[in-house]
Amino acid sequence: MNVVLWIIAGLLAAAFAAAGVMKLSQSKEKLAASGMAWTEDFSPGMVKLIGALELLAAVGLILPALLGVAPVLVPLAATGLALVMVGAIATHARRKEHQAIAVNVVLLVLAVFVAWGRFGPYSF
Repeated sequence: MNVVLWIIAGLLAAAFAAAGVMKLSQSKEKLAASGMAWTEDFSPGMVKLIGALELLAAVGLILPALLGVAPVLVPLAATGLALVMVGAIATHARRKEHQAIAVNVVLLVLAVFVAWGRFGPYSF
């Protein structure tokens, strides 16, 4: 199960690192034009904050356990990502973007699974 948790954490980290870097490096307008219409509902600062949270959580899913320094940060990062996904689901539901909700639910389930595994029976 430890290997499964590492794989899922790695996949989540890759996905959220890419999403976070994209939100941090592109303007709100460019993000909206590329298919992230939800950014129209948020200020540029909030979009950057979401990107920063995603990037920090991606690092937190891997680096603490890999280095053996404060590995309790891994399930905390997974919990943080789960909360971000709850917010994303609410935003997409309000905008009636059902396909995006499905993706967010999958990411939410994976983040909750990592948090459960690393807080519980498979902690470091």
